[in-house]
Amino acid sequence: MSHQNPLFIPGPTNIPEVVRKACDMPSIDHRSSLFGDILHPAREGVRQVLKSNSAEVFLFPASGTGGWETAICNTLSPGDAVLVARNGMFSHRWFDMCQRHGLDVQIVETRWGDGIDAARYEEILTSDTAHRIKAVLATHNETATGVRSDISAIRRAIDSAGHPALFFVDGVSSIGSMDFRFDDWGVDVAVTGSQKGFMLPAGLAIVGFSAKALAATETAKLPRTFFDVRDMAAGYANNAYPYTPAVGLMNGLKLTTQMLLDEGLENVFARHHRIAEGVRRAIRAWGLELCAASPDVASDTVSAVLTPGINGTDIVAHAAESYGTAFGVGLGEVAGKLFRIGHLGSMTDVMALSGIATAEMCMADLGMNIRLGSGVAAAQEFYRQSHAHPQQDAA
Repeated sequence: MSHQNPLFIPGPTNIPEVVRKACDMPSIDHRSSLFGDILHPAREGVRQVLKSNSAEVFLFPASGTGGWETAICNTLSPGDAVLVARNGMFSHRWFDMCQRHGLDVQIVETRWGDGIDAARYEEILTSDTAHRIKAVLATHNETATGVRSDISAIRRAIDSAGHPALFFVDGVSSIGSMDFRFDDWGVDVAVTGSQKGFMLPAGLAIVGFSAKALAATETAKLPRTFFDVRDMAAGYANNAYPYTPAVGLMNGLKLTTQMLLDEGLENVFARHHRIAEGVRRAIRAWGLELCAASPDVASDTVSAVLTPGINGTDIVAHAAESYGTAFGVGLGEVAGKLFRIGHLGSMTDVMALSGIATAEMCMADLGMNIRLGSGVAAAQEFYRQSHAHPQQDAA
């Protein structure tokens, strides 16, 4: 694997040089006022990226999985019922965690490639007249299949059912890259990690809590120590932390949130959509299809490319061995059936073109009926049309 080539996996993502330098800092006394100068701007930056005026942001030295556990153990009690759709590897892992915590998990089995069925959620919640279901879980962007779900539709389903359940959203591969509206969508706990849209190394679980979720922490009975948000909140109030923090990563987060806000969130989302659409044009030019069942659920951060007749993992292995480039393998039920092209975080049209070209070479090398240059040309044409050209404007 070459360290000079960009990554095309859906996380960890490419780290801008300026961000690496921000993380590479001298040790400081995290009990001094210097720590507050890093902690609070980083939390405020995340809050703005979440499009929230009120979310309480917590930063744990963990990954997105730690964020899932933070959501569960701070708000629920043993035996509580939760509703979740299983439409990919990461939604599967989240409900597996719930089961290990002794929760009563009601699973809506969903074809891998489809988004979450909000109408089915509404039916189940409407029939739950005793309000046994205490939380509704949704994966905004299923990283294993390249499928996004309509979170606003799920919020409408909860409201239409008149159900008081908490609403937890996994935004690990969407937040910071795709539009996420914590307040407008009535999210109670949002979960993400540092290594995706925030363009940092892995190591921070980033969670946002609503006032309703914070209130639930006072009655929740699941055990919690490391992930106790009450201890975090008490520490933050004194420019402190309940244990040793990942100061360098937080300093990087302070910078990357400002970078996203300076670019403009709508511009960030438009950039990701443009890059993703170029990749999708390339896939169609190859004569291949996405795992995503329809265009309206296709992710703007990762494209899962079906590879009938060939093991998709072989493409990933060949890219690493022959061209020093990383793509993502299929996971769970789609293992071997596809490979994944990650296009999120620090990514440009030009970088995406190099990934498309490399994927073409790998598939051609392995005997697939791929004409070299076909996907690159399709993406190039789209990217050219998507940018203003001074010569054309003058004409």
